[in-house]
Amino acid sequence: MPVSYLPHLFALKLPEIMLALGVAGVVGAAVAAARRSVPLNRRAALLMVILAAVLPVAVAMVVHPAFYNGLRHFVFVVPPFAVLGGLAAGWIATRAATYGKPALAALAALFIGGVTLPAIEMVRLHPYQYTAFNWASGGVRMAHDNYMLDYWGLSFKQASEELRAKLDARHETPPAGRRWIVEICGPQRPAEVALGAQFETAWERKQADFAMMLGTFYCRDLHELPTLVEIVREGVVYARVYDIRGRPVPNLLTEQPP
Repeated sequence: MPVSYLPHLFALKLPEIMLALGVAGVVGAAVAAARRSVPLNRRAALLMVILAAVLPVAVAMVVHPAFYNGLRHFVFVVPPFAVLGGLAAGWIATRAATYGKPALAALAALFIGGVTLPAIEMVRLHPYQYTAFNWASGGVRMAHDNYMLDYWGLSFKQASEELRAKLDARHETPPAGRRWIVEICGPQRPAEVALGAQFETAWERKQADFAMMLGTFYCRDLHELPTLVEIVREGVVYARVYDIRGRPVPNLLTEQPP
């Protein structure tokens, strides 16, 4: 990953109001920690919170270790960053109070709006909230072309449930002497658990009946084949199940150009 991966992804995924207040809190706390007029114990506390939020990311940028999908290895820096944002919000509210109730009302409206935006996004993405990107970045529509969204394959659970329901509604049963075979492009274990005992999953084609695929860059688009299930959030396909019975299908994994 590039050196800028972590700060860039934090800027794309954290809610806008948290980013604005957090950055303001880092700057304000650093200024306060440098002032001799501030009690020493408070200066030390502010410095510790700043380091807790910033130092791990800075060290990772310098050392450049192997990064994995998303921010899951650095989520622990979010609480101290939120504390700094809370300090900034408190300072802003105190200053706004000197201008009377209209200023406080405007500040409250701004805060409510800032909290409402990510809350709406969480509802729309449910139960795939971990794939959220903030509105300023363009949301999951932007991220779909640049980042992996459902890298854990959570959408395979819903896709499996809908596949079973569709086959039951059609009164279809597996061929005699075997189970349904589903070729998987993505994490195989989530699909295997969600599909249940009536299905067999495979990485490679073994007379597969269906192809279950994440809507990500490394899974081939089989739009020319019948689509049985499609899991969509915010106009972005998270997973699809295709009917490939009796049809010649290429390898589900795409190959990067040389």
